[in-house]
Amino acid sequence: MSIDPSPSATWSKLESRAKLLRQVRAFFDDRGFLEVETPLLAPEVVLDTHIEPIATANPTGDARDAMNSSPAWFLQSSPEAHMKRLLAAGAPPIYQISRCFRRGELGPMHNPEFTMLEWYRPGDTMEQGIALLADLAAEMLGAADVYRTSYSDAFLHHAGFDPLEIDDPSLGEVAAEIVGAEASRTMSRDDQLNLVLVERVEPHLGHEAPEIVFHYPASQAALARLSTVDRRVAERFELYCQGIEVANGYCELLDPRELRERMQREATRRVESGLPTLPLPEKLLAAMQRGLPPCSGVALGFDRLVMLAAGVASIGEVLAFPAERA
Repeated sequence: MSIDPSPSATWSKLESRAKLLRQVRAFFDDRGFLEVETPLLAPEVVLDTHIEPIATANPTGDARDAMNSSPAWFLQSSPEAHMKRLLAAGAPPIYQISRCFRRGELGPMHNPEFTMLEWYRPGDTMEQGIALLADLAAEMLGAADVYRTSYSDAFLHHAGFDPLEIDDPSLGEVAAEIVGAEASRTMSRDDQLNLVLVERVEPHLGHEAPEIVFHYPASQAALARLSTVDRRVAERFELYCQGIEVANGYCELLDPRELRERMQREATRRVESGLPTLPLPEKLLAAMQRGLPPCSGVALGFDRLVMLAAGVASIGEVLAFPAERA
């Protein structure tokens, strides 16, 4: 059997990656952000039905018992929980360039181990968070402008209906056109909206210029707070470039009771979906109880940013050793 030990990325792509890392650090340093580092390995993760963490043995015990230790620890799928704990402890604006891990994510836009750029700035509203993300996208990608589009307008323009107004039977018909009537009947409303988003909306976003979509449905708030103007929507926003989702941002949820309820709902969905049970992020919840300051935060897929800046079609072309070559 022949083994190829060489990297998948060319030296020019790795040099471009290093240059972009320097530019990112300069961008945040110039704006008074503090670069931080948080654990890659911890006994808790933020629960999300669509993200499967990678579990490992508890590293704190005797090595002879490590493989049989319980409960498991997890390679972190995001630095979010630990960064919010820093914010609750009084941190200034912070950013992090972190390795993250997610099980089962492998393809042109995914790798089980990847790099995430995440930042938070206390005091920022959603609009200020969008403005900072737009500035970063423009500077990193050399864009003259960054478009802003509401979730509803994106659907109206590319799918032909308002996702906040369409009734369930009509939405089911649209979903059935994509996956068939039988499959669509087993999908939740949010699953149907996500299907239409992926198949009919996302491919058209961010081609003329980077595009930020905001005000996702309240049912898709994740860890964003709901709008005080229109309770049907959340203060959540995402950046798209060339039809590719690059970043996900929130005006952050501050209510610890609401966060616990959302985490418990995610835990229930995991059970209903047949996924492994996960512990609630009690340390994050305890920090939230002490008080998270009003802030906006964004998680950006750095590998995708490099891919777009380099003009290539796969993140494997900007990673030295993706999973297939690790």
